[in-house]
Amino acid sequence: MKTILSTILLLMSLQITPSLVFADEKIVKEIKYRQSAMMFMRWNMGTIKKQVVKKSETYNMNQVIASATVIEAISNSGLGKLFGDNTKQGTGWKETRIKPEFFEQPNEVRKRVSKFKKEASALAQVAKTGNIEEIKDQFEKTFKACKGCHKKFRKKQPK
Repeated sequence: MKTILSTILLLMSLQITPSLVFADEKIVKEIKYRQSAMMFMRWNMGTIKKQVVKKSETYNMNQVIASATVIEAISNSGLGKLFGDNTKQGTGWKETRIKPEFFEQPNEVRKRVSKFKKEASALAQVAKTGNIEEIKDQFEKTFKACKGCHKKFRKKQPK
């Protein structure tokens, strides 16, 4: 009797497990996509910072325009869909660092995201002018809007 009961329980658990594994894989993918988009944005922000803020002698207008365009595109890409309630915790490429406040304060999130989108769009436009000082000023505004969300809604990097 114990063998039959054990077999039935094992079979039941095997039928449940795939759906749980699929749900976990979906969360992992969502977090990975989100982290990938953020890293790509970070790389493009770094490209502009290096060429405009730190070493203007390395300025390449086409590269700065391309990076600013990517930042604008990511900001308007619907990235918010990758912040589902099921991703409050979990691991993508690394452990998510999103704070619970992100999910508890949707109006504040929208306000900050809207500010970032506005600044990113302005950066893409200003980059096309080629005016390094204007690009630098707008980059600082864009960077500040980006970091403003991070300070409020992202945990610090563990050491």
